[in-house]
Amino acid sequence: MSIDNQIQVVLIDDDPHLRQALCQTLDLAGLKVLTLGEAQGLTERLSRDWSGVVVSDIRMPGMDGLELLAELQGQDPELPVLLITGHGDVPLAVQAMRAGAYDFLEKPFASDALLDSVRRALALRRLVLDNRSLRLALSDRQQLSTRLVGQSAPMLRLREQIGALAATKADVLILGETGAGKEVVARALHDLSNRRSGPFVAINAGALAESVVESELFGHEPGAFTGAQKRRIGKFEFANGGTLFLDEIESMSLDVQVKLLRLLQERVVERLGGNQLIPLDIRIIAATKEDLRQSADQGRFRADLYYRLNVAPLRIPPLRERGEDALMLFQHFADEASTRHGLPLHELQPGQRALLLRHNWPGNVRELQNAAERFALGLELALDNMPNDSAAGTPVTSGGLSEQVEHFEKSLIGAELGRPHSSLRSLAEALGVPRKTLHDKLRKHGLNFSDSGNQNAEDE
Repeated sequence: MSIDNQIQVVLIDDDPHLRQALCQTLDLAGLKVLTLGEAQGLTERLSRDWSGVVVSDIRMPGMDGLELLAELQGQDPELPVLLITGHGDVPLAVQAMRAGAYDFLEKPFASDALLDSVRRALALRRLVLDNRSLRLALSDRQQLSTRLVGQSAPMLRLREQIGALAATKADVLILGETGAGKEVVARALHDLSNRRSGPFVAINAGALAESVVESELFGHEPGAFTGAQKRRIGKFEFANGGTLFLDEIESMSLDVQVKLLRLLQERVVERLGGNQLIPLDIRIIAATKEDLRQSADQGRFRADLYYRLNVAPLRIPPLRERGEDALMLFQHFADEASTRHGLPLHELQPGQRALLLRHNWPGNVRELQNAAERFALGLELALDNMPNDSAAGTPVTSGGLSEQVEHFEKSLIGAELGRPHSSLRSLAEALGVPRKTLHDKLRKHGLNFSDSGNQNAEDE
């Protein structure tokens, strides 16, 4: 069993009388203490985010204090370990300090000396964990910017929502058109959560035959139906400890929806043909391209399941609502494809940029990625539902000249924001405009240099 994070001090000593006296001292000072008579097995019970400190005697049967220190250092070098030594063990304690121990106390020692050392160690531990949390948050933000490319307002809002939801235990309902990137969002939620070390299991309910969907999801016991010769672990059970992504949930039959609702409410699964309720520690991320509320009103989807799933909805904006992101995404995918195929990188020409910005992208990001792959391979940039002259780079009239110029200007600035720049001066030089002009244009188009992922948002 792991040690509760409310425990502030783990005290280890094989002498029960000393252990009791030290525990009383710490307890009277308002510290939560766990006492142990041996060090064996402690490392497995401590997580890297435990916020306490370890106080251990050096001389103990079995695993001694130095061996414990080495184990704890291997797991978390920043975990404070205080060692208690006898008079003859001072050279050992000095050796331990060089090996990473936080402090040592030589017997006999005053209670105040113990309390002072423990409190300083706890303060250091809090600082270490706060720094880790900040580094993790920065890393998560960078991960999201890499996975969900774009600087449009809808994408900035989506990344913010994902960052807020990832650390929670809430089930999530992802709403988005075909090709919008629902599985990418689901994986981001998993990878940025505390479940990242557990499994991520993705299943498309729309691709499962009605005859096997229950067995696939819930598993079955031998003899549950004709042909069931051995036990099968279902996807829900297989995802235990992690995340299950259930795409096209709207295609599930009403009977299966009843079982899913029970699983969501009770967090247990029962295999087909079985009587045992298996507890689950699992997060469900469902996704749909339909309006489930409308489907519920029409009797095609259970209303109670809809309300249960709709606690934390995430809407992925279609690409046509993210026009200024199209160029950045296209170049990102094209560069990836060029690198993968060992081909030189190609820059989009002005006519091609205009084409991409005017396209409606009915297939969303998936369509754009396929177009970028063709572009990287040197094939014609031809898009669905676009006139042939557009594919050749001839502009297609869409709105007035002023509107087209504004749209194109915004797209160029947005694309340059996606490149690394050390300062606003660097960005202005890349675009060939004075910094004052760039300030005005960023404000006019609702763009923000500090939101672009560049680290130094101030002028040089």
